[in-house]
Amino acid sequence: MTTPRYLMEDPREARRLAEKVDAEAWIATYLRRYLPDAPRVLDVGCGPAAIATRLAAAVPHAQVVGVDTSAERARGARESLSTAANGDVVRGEATALPFLDGSFDLVYIRFLLEYLPDPARAVVEAARVCRAGGTVVLQDVDGQLLQHYPPDPTLQRQLESAVAGLGTTGFDPFVGRKLVTLARTAGMNIRDLRVEPYHLIAGRPDEDTRRLWALKLDIAQPATARALGSRQEADALRNRLLAYLDREDTLTWSYLFTVWATPGEANASQPNL
Repeated sequence: MTTPRYLMEDPREARRLAEKVDAEAWIATYLRRYLPDAPRVLDVGCGPAAIATRLAAAVPHAQVVGVDTSAERARGARESLSTAANGDVVRGEATALPFLDGSFDLVYIRFLLEYLPDPARAVVEAARVCRAGGTVVLQDVDGQLLQHYPPDPTLQRQLESAVAGLGTTGFDPFVGRKLVTLARTAGMNIRDLRVEPYHLIAGRPDEDTRRLWALKLDIAQPATARALGSRQEADALRNRLLAYLDREDTLTWSYLFTVWATPGEANASQPNL
């Protein structure tokens, strides 16, 4: 029996993540410096192609390709990219990319590795399809769902149980801190590393932030129910976490790790990170 996937199989999750990202700002912050030397760019796990679509418009000299395992998401991405002559979408697995070695100059994987049962294989594949001397960008969250202050022992126990159960699907809340090791194990040299806050909620969140958290928990409900043993337990966790976020005295946070790496230079000197 195939293990059910977590979150990303629900079409609402891809839309939720697309809603959260300012694609233009993300490109400017994490990709811009590499674009002049990148006539071919690959977005691995492109979802609805919010970033790939904006990127294709911003760099008309480049061919921008998205790849996603879901037929539904791939269709949506094609619709999004339909007005870009330099955009394309291919259906495929991140762990077995349907491209030749060295096909791309810039490859990025954003918020995907946390969901994969074999993230190391996906990073190896990203390195394989990127040319030697090109750039692979890995970005993911670390510590999401689990970092809160002041402590609520019951909530923390419920969250840890849920996350442990979700681990059977491949979900890893601490993948961010592993990105450097994953890149080096794939034979890449680390060009740069950035660590910054991602979730950072001090006191009651604004209305939009709370809405997105409630949606996140609703989307996760079937998987959380499997992890905790019942829908009632999953609902109790959802309600307790939202009530915690609604308090004025609480802090909830996670970190965002971004790694820029270069295939074919594994023996080059590593920067002092």
